[in-house]
Amino acid sequence: MLPRKGAVGRIFAPAAGFGVTLSSMFRPTVTEQYPFEKVPTKPRYHGRHQLNRYPDGLEKCIGCELCAWACPADAIYVEGADNTPEAQFSPGERYGRVYQINYLRCIFCGLCIEACPTRALTMTNDYELAGPTRRGMIYEKADLLAPMGEGMLAAPHPMVPGTEDLEYYRGEITGPVIEQVDWVAQWRPEDPTLDAARNRAEGAR
Repeated sequence: MLPRKGAVGRIFAPAAGFGVTLSSMFRPTVTEQYPFEKVPTKPRYHGRHQLNRYPDGLEKCIGCELCAWACPADAIYVEGADNTPEAQFSPGERYGRVYQINYLRCIFCGLCIEACPTRALTMTNDYELAGPTRRGMIYEKADLLAPMGEGMLAAPHPMVPGTEDLEYYRGEITGPVIEQVDWVAQWRPEDPTLDAARNRAEGAR
């Protein structure tokens, strides 16, 4: 049981309470003037997801659905499909044909990142995800795919000749080779990534 205050304590009790307020009045202001001033996030901040690519442009996602199974909010939907010689989107046999993340459900816990066996799914520092419609908050694969890096060759195209998916997982593929560039030039001669990929492939010889 707390001891009762004396007469003097009861008189100065309000002043003690206002003391906290008065001491805070003279401290520096820490209010962030968002959205006019945007403070950088921490490097490991959990923001919008991103589907990554290998250096030659093939997608890392293999459509295994482990991220969807790991999600406690049921925010991820994945449909896998088989790669074919005419449509090779990722190393190996499978790729993610449909990939959706519902940001109305996502709690940004990062469990999907831990579940991904190929490091296809990571989280960026982008936190501005509000939108005017519910439909717009369901991000499709095209919204989540990482932008093409310099010298990458847009999928689909064959894997590097003489390699298997294991070489990709080990990080041994450093960029497109001339055989991949020639294949895309034959089937998609207007592809905008051809010139940069050819220059990179020829420079790596």
